[in-house]
Amino acid sequence: MARYIGPKSKIARKFSDPIYGPDKFLEKKNFPPGQHGANKKRRKQSEYGIQLQEKQKAKYTYGILEKQFRNVFKKASRKKGITGENLLKLIEARLDNVVFRLGIAPTRAGARQLVSHRHITVNGSVVNISSYSLREGDIIGVRERSKSLLAITESLEGSGKHFSWLEWDDEKMQGKFMNYPPREEIPENIKEQLIVELYSK
Repeated sequence: MARYIGPKSKIARKFSDPIYGPDKFLEKKNFPPGQHGANKKRRKQSEYGIQLQEKQKAKYTYGILEKQFRNVFKKASRKKGITGENLLKLIEARLDNVVFRLGIAPTRAGARQLVSHRHITVNGSVVNISSYSLREGDIIGVRERSKSLLAITESLEGSGKHFSWLEWDDEKMQGKFMNYPPREEIPENIKEQLIVELYSK
């Protein structure tokens, strides 16, 4: 499966959750998409179906493909602690996600584009791999010649979210990955235990 670039509202309606941010279409049509709309009789989901849907929801939310997602899960299962929480922490430590969290880009898709177009640095060196896994203490910055880009300056001006596990310096246009985020500070509505149960079968 290639990365999804279709209508975002359709995916939000599929999961009944605004995973790409506020969605007026989801508010109007709070039922899954389909030919017969809200009138369609929907079968009760199996336990496997519920677990699979939660995994798909996480993949769409963070823009991760199946192979990458499975690899992150394997890494999470080898770490000490709760596997589900480890999974979300490792995903949150991806470079594209941190660029989004810092407000350098308004969406994760926009963050991936900035990274792949070589606008982002890690510890002073350009990194163009969106899935790059950050370590505690890493410095994420905007490349010097990219600091005047309208897309970046507008995103930073409109960013109002702050996270305790990230630091941001407006003057230098760079942030610091302090530590892996605690589960309670990850705002995404994902039931990670269902994903663990799915992969444990």
